[in-house]
Amino acid sequence: MKIEIKKLDGNAVLPERGSEYAAGYDLFSASQDEIKIAPHETVLIGTGLSIAIPEGYFGGIYARSGLSTKEGLRPANCTGVIDADYRGEIKVALHNDSDTERIVVPGQKVAQLIIQPFMECDFQLSDELPETKRGEGGFGSTGKL
Repeated sequence: MKIEIKKLDGNAVLPERGSEYAAGYDLFSASQDEIKIAPHETVLIGTGLSIAIPEGYFGGIYARSGLSTKEGLRPANCTGVIDADYRGEIKVALHNDSDTERIVVPGQKVAQLIIQPFMECDFQLSDELPETKRGEGGFGSTGKL
């Protein structure tokens, strides 16, 4: 699949896969300066890129496993969504879960982008829903906690 992408900043780096079978494409900070993220703070990190995602797809922004486990940095909303009609800069709301200040350096990998299909649907109001074995059982209702 061909996806058009535009550099909005001279420091922008095109997304790239870390290995041959990687599902995600690494996103990089386009900042010219180091960005400090205080403990439990969220900072928007610009990638300097804009993308034209095809209709019927969205871009999911996910944590990089090494960054989240080693540094405590992850997308603040856990998974960001880039809609097919969005043409602004891709930014990552990076949250510091640790008790230590973290620094994002220029050109650092900050998240990963996965292009995913989705199903469009029409919601229909109903007075009753079909019965299931689970019914209205909430969190933890299908197994042991």
